[in-house]
Order: sequence, then C-alpha cells, then structure tokens
Amino acid sequence: MTKTLPQAFLSNLLGASPDWYKLTIAAFLILNPILLQLAGPFVTGWVLIAEFIFTLAMALSCYPLPAGGLLALEAVILGMTSPETLYDEALHNFPVILLLIFMVAGIYFMKDMLQYSFTKLLIKVRSKILLSLLFCFAGAFLSAFLDALTVTAVIIAVALGFYEVYHRFVSSGQCRLGDESALDDVCRRDLKEFRGFLRNLMMHGAVGTALGGVCTLVGEPQNLLVAHEMGWHFMEFFVKMAPVSMPVLAMGLLTCVAVERFRLSGYGYALPTAVRRILADEDTRRESAMTNKARAALYVQAVAAIYLVIALALHLAEVGLIGLSIIILLTAFCGRTEEHQIGNAFTEALPFTALLVVFFAVVAVIHDQHLFTPIIDFVLSLSGKSQTAAYYLANGLLSMISDNVFVATVYITETKAHFIKLFSEMQGLGMSGTDLLARLTDAHLNRVDVLAALPSEVLPKVTATIEQFDRLAVAINTGTNIPSVATPNGQAAFLFLLTSALAPLIRLSYGQMVRLALPYTITMTATGLVAVWVLL
Repeated sequence: MTKTLPQAFLSNLLGASPDWYKLTIAAFLILNPILLQLAGPFVTGWVLIAEFIFTLAMALSCYPLPAGGLLALEAVILGMTSPETLYDEALHNFPVILLLIFMVAGIYFMKDMLQYSFTKLLIKVRSKILLSLLFCFAGAFLSAFLDALTVTAVIIAVALGFYEVYHRFVSSGQCRLGDESALDDVCRRDLKEFRGFLRNLMMHGAVGTALGGVCTLVGEPQNLLVAHEMGWHFMEFFVKMAPVSMPVLAMGLLTCVAVERFRLSGYGYALPTAVRRILADEDTRRESAMTNKARAALYVQAVAAIYLVIALALHLAEVGLIGLSIIILLTAFCGRTEEHQIGNAFTEALPFTALLVVFFAVVAVIHDQHLFTPIIDFVLSLSGKSQTAAYYLANGLLSMISDNVFVATVYITETKAHFIKLFSEMQGLGMSGTDLLARLTDAHLNRVDVLAALPSEVLPKVTATIEQFDRLAVAINTGTNIPSVATPNGQAAFLFLLTSALAPLIRLSYGQMVRLALPYTITMTATGLVAVWVLL
C-alpha cells in the first residue's frame, strides 16, 4: 500500500519503534511546554528526568539517543537550560568523552587476546559460582586502577566474542539464531540459558567495577574531584574510604556467591554443556590453525594490556589519550593499516558518546533549575552522625537518577561553602574561614602543622569541624558510588552496557538490569550505611 507524504513522515518518526512508543514521546513533547507554563520549571524539570529515564528503560524498543535527544532539545528551546550550560557540562566531562572515543576503540584492537584468555578461563573453571566471583573480583580489582568504562568495555568485548562463536555454530547448522521460530527445543533451551549466563556474568563484572571504583583515587571521576577538594593523595584517599569501601567490597562478593547459590533475582543460569563444548572446540580449532603471525599479534596485545594497566595506574596521561596510544601501537604492530579496519573500532562507542552529551543536557537542566537544592538544604541542616548518614543516602538516591559526577560536584561544592561559613563564624582564628579551610585541605601542607599553629582555645572546635568535613566527603564519595548501582542512570559503565551492541543479543533490558542489580543494591547500600554510621 502506497503511503501519502504525511504518512511517510509519521512512519519515519523514530523508525521501527512501536506506535505506542512514538505516541508516548509525542505526548511528552506536547506536555512539557504546557506543564512549564502551569507548574513552573522546577516541576517540569523533575518530569523531564522521569521522561528521560523512560527512554532509557525502553532502550530495546528504540535507542535512547533520538527520543531522549528530542526531549533534551526541547528543554533547551524552552529555556530550561542554555546551550552555554550544556557546553560547560560537556567541557567539564571532556575526559569521559575522550575516554569513550579512544579507549573503547583501543579495547577493540585487543579483543583477540581478551577472547583467547577468557575462553581458556571459561573452559577450565566449571563452577558458575567461582566464575561469577572471578568476574566480580576482576571487575573490582581492575576498576581500582583503571576506569570503570574501560573495564566494562573489556567484559563486553569478551561476552561478544563468546556469543559470536555460538552464533556462527547455530547459523551454520540445523538451527538459525536469526530466526528463533526455526530453533529446535534443545537449541532454544541452550540459547535461553546461554543468554542468561552472559547476563549474569556481565552484571557481576559491572557491579564489580563499582565495588573497586569506590576504593581508590583513580577508580571513578568523582573520586578525583573529591580528593582534589580535600587535598588527599592516593594512599590517604584509600585509607579514608576503607572503613566504608572494604566492608562493602566484602558484602558485594558475598552477595555474588549468594545470588548464584540460591538462584535469586534472575541469577543462577549455567553455561549449557553443548555451548561449553562448542567454545572448547572453537578454542582447539583456533589453537591448531594459529599461525606465527597471529601468535605474534597476541603477544603484542598482551604487552599492550600490561602497558595499559601501568599507564592508567600511574596516570601517565588522560585516560582517553592512553587509549589513543593503544590504538596507535596495536594498529602499527598488528598490521591494521586500512581505514575501514580502524573505522570499525569506533562504531560501538560513538552512539553512546552522543547519548552521554544528551544526558549532560538533562544534568544542565538539574543545575539551572536547582532541582536538588531542597534535598541539599535538608541534609545541611542536620548534624553529627545523622548528617553523615543523610549525606550518604541523599547522594545515593540522587545518583540513581542523575550523573554521579554531577551529584558529587554539587554536594562537595555546597558542603565546602557551608564549612567556610562555619569557620567564618568562629572567633579568634587569626585568619578568614576561607583561608583556614584552604590550608586544611591543601595537599602540600601537613594538616597537623596547620592545626598546631591555631590558638589553643579554638583548636578543639576546629578539629571537630574539619573531621566532620572529612566524614561528609567520604559519605559523598561512597554515596555516589555504591547505591548508584541500582539503575543504569547512576553508573556510566552500566549505561554503556545497556546501550551496547551486546545488550539486545542477550536480552539485557533496563528492567533486567534493575532486577539483577537489586540484591547488590540492597546489601551494598545497607552495609555502606552501617559503616558510615558506625565505623566513621
């Protein structure tokens, strides 16, 4: 049936997405200007956040960039934020953008070595609980020194490699993966189990990045921000976080074992025997067919991986630039010299990079409309343990729906201003509150010496106040890192996994991620809260 031109325009709108989804997005776009006039920008801002989360939740129906981008574009047109604020947000997060462009592409050129190594691991380790624990611990350990997005890119590359091997087998045999109606019962059962198995491993690895990322100064971008504001070096940061991060790490690993042992919340899928055999046969075939040229490429990739870990752990350059160096080294020494060979490496990350900038537009709305101000004012009005616990929970809650780097930036900035005010109200300091806090948080000065130089009558009060500031900084950092595993919004690594090419293949939806993260969210958040209350 020939479509009229208006029908063609409507058909093109959001492509092959379901009609109900198209109508919902259209309703959002019509509702927002009306709501802005009737209820004001504060209410409309919160509605916009809910709408954007909806586009993420429906990622398998429509990639979030077009629909979420329309909502963000409308917010700018309506004046809820400005292009300048959006640019500032993107500029502030430029290291993350650089990372996505170059580091993910760099990992692409290491995928042969990664698949070779992890296939050996998968074949040798038959216990699903032990394998899950290895993935979770590896994610945690690597994220303590590398960036969580980099680690997530690695585990995605590994899982895609496994899936492609099985895909080739069933596509060439009696059952076709592209048409599940043609699968026989055994193939269908194995496919379902294999997808569940990969979903489980991906979530264990992704949660592991949060467990390790909270521990060290280089683990997450907001860690660097908090450490810079507090004047903490690498070891000092680790020691400050340890009363919360270490119990949470232990609980996270115990949760990993428990969910697999008792098959809770979508866990407990095993690697089917037939799939294990296929992977083992493929590994044997590759070993026997491997030429010296291919073996040399594996050695080069292994050396590049060691260089990557050292360069990131020592922070020799921005993460994205280290990724670019990986691309240069691997393309040069592995003979990838044609443009299309190099171009393929960038196809995975660039759509997500664009989506992240759209997300920054939502963050810009939060900033310009002061959507978090009531919550910040409430927690600042508290004191002592109640304030520390409230900080942890408030940062956790807000990080579930917004960018955790943004939340940490807002909280550490507002908290610093609050403590400058507290110091300014003290009598007999001999300097301004601004100068005193600057000296107490100067990484080049010994805090003990700064305190010793103060008059004795104000020393106890100043010491108690700065110690509370330290505790709040720990609460901010752990709050933005730990409870934020609840949703893909809170962790960029989770969002990257949700919008990757792997997610639709293993049926990993927004709802699935929330369900799989739920046991971790409950146990880790509760453990963190107890640690903040008791151990800090």
